[in-house]
Amino acid sequence: MNNITPRLLAAALAAAALSSCALAPGQHLRRSDLAIDRQSGNGQLEIVTITPKLVAQENAARAQNSLPAALFDYQPAPYTVGAGDILYVTVWDHPELTVPAGPQQQGTLAGRLVQSDGTLFYPYIGKVMASGKTPMELREEISNRLAKYVESPQVDVSVLNYGSQRVWVTGAAQRSSPIAMGTSPMTLADAISQAGLDNMQADLSGIQLSREGTTYTINLETLAREFGGRQLLLKDGDSIFVPYLDRKEIFVVGEVNQPGAYSFRTGDVSLNQALGRARGLLQQTANGNAVYVIRGSTDLQQEPSIVYQLEARSPTAFAAGSQFHLRPGDVVFVGAAGVSRWNRFVNQLLPFTNILYNAARTGTEIRDN
Repeated sequence: MNNITPRLLAAALAAAALSSCALAPGQHLRRSDLAIDRQSGNGQLEIVTITPKLVAQENAARAQNSLPAALFDYQPAPYTVGAGDILYVTVWDHPELTVPAGPQQQGTLAGRLVQSDGTLFYPYIGKVMASGKTPMELREEISNRLAKYVESPQVDVSVLNYGSQRVWVTGAAQRSSPIAMGTSPMTLADAISQAGLDNMQADLSGIQLSREGTTYTINLETLAREFGGRQLLLKDGDSIFVPYLDRKEIFVVGEVNQPGAYSFRTGDVSLNQALGRARGLLQQTANGNAVYVIRGSTDLQQEPSIVYQLEARSPTAFAAGSQFHLRPGDVVFVGAAGVSRWNRFVNQLLPFTNILYNAARTGTEIRDN
């Protein structure tokens, strides 16, 4: 009986070791592991092979998400004065009307603020409704009303400070503040340039322009490539958000030389580029047919997460991988080859050999005693 007990113990430990190694890391995914059971709701993964046809479908879907042409067709109307503007009204040959406090009053103090009700006060003629008028229209009105008191007045109206029409730039900008619009049309590039981008944190492919309740996602690189350098003109009240780069990462794990999380500023990062950043596949251990892109679902109850497989041993597959674009949050996993899985099996089994040895030694000592 004493001889049988150590053998039973050793067999039990070996079985436990084998069962734990059955799930050893490095094994490639099988389609049977990813079977979808939509009726029961248990299916949470779906495997798709990366092929040229799939890449073409993905690129077609990306093209449909392009910016609408109407966004580029917008042309701003001539600048109109509004509340918050500071105007400088000049009446030639009448300095007492141009600068009533005398030549010592300089700068914006000599200007006239358009009040919240859209009016400004001017000597002799009193309140003038300025809001909604262009500087030229306002000049004509002041000239006509001054003509009762000044013979043939020559009037000029200019804007000292623009305060009524603004756009906002927030997010990964060096100066997150309202930007005043002037008489010259302001482009998206102008606003971003004035706000300044934080080059270490800004995501240049996900800039969000909000206009009248609609938000457009703009990739600056795509904007230059697809629209031939056309300028996107801004509208009063537009809001621009520059997202931070830290939310845009892809993860490369498994049999690669340098696994880790990688951020990218552009929106066109291919699977091959991600593998390149990870310094390529480990030649001794990687399974070329076990390159996967794991893309999570936002609602697993409604649709499964998708696992894309690239059979990287094929040159055609590598060509498809160069055109397969990744999304933020994607996980690139490279499985291990069969020999590597066996080596890991052995390495995980080795710690149990000490337990088996100790169990056998204990049994021998019990028998001898």
